[in-house]
Amino acid sequence: MIHYDVKIHGNVQGVGFRYHAKQAADDLGVFGWVKNESDGSVMLEAEGEEKILIQFLQWCRTGPRYAKIEKVDIAVSDIKNYSDFKILV
Repeated sequence: MIHYDVKIHGNVQGVGFRYHAKQAADDLGVFGWVKNESDGSVMLEAEGEEKILIQFLQWCRTGPRYAKIEKVDIAVSDIKNYSDFKILV
C-alpha cells in the first residue's frame, strides 16, 4: 500500500475532472479524495497498491476529454487508510 498527494495543473476545472477521477478511482480500487483548489488546479490524495496507483496516475496525466493537463506534481505521503474515494467541495 502506498499514498500519493497529487496536484494537477492546467485546464482541469469545469471539465468534469473530479467526477471522472472518482469514476477512474472506483474502477481501479483506489481510495482517497479529489477537490478543486482556488488556484484553478485539482488536488487529490490516492492510496492503494502501487501498480494500481501507477494506472490511476497515468489517467491523471490525461484526465477527461476536455481537460488540458499542463503539469502533475506527485509526492509520497503517509498512509491514511481511506475506505473509499470521495469528491470534496
